[in-house]
Amino acid sequence: MLPPQRGGCATAFMVLFGLILLLPGLCAILFGVGSLTDSSMDPTLLFLVLLGLLVGFAGVMLIRAAIKGPRR
Repeated sequence: MLPPQRGGCATAFMVLFGLILLLPGLCAILFGVGSLTDSSMDPTLLFLVLLGLLVGFAGVMLIRAAIKGPRR
């Protein structure tokens, strides 16, 4: 028996939302690289960079789930 198929609209929304979630990850990478040139890194900035990378990773995983489809 085949698993229920997901609609094309749901897949498109998942990919679109995943792309939106990639933006904080991109900003985190830019700020992280920029702060490496500074001799002392602020712990708050480090926390925000890690949080942005986590959100970007969630975006990658959402896009991956949208492309792969439902589990079998």
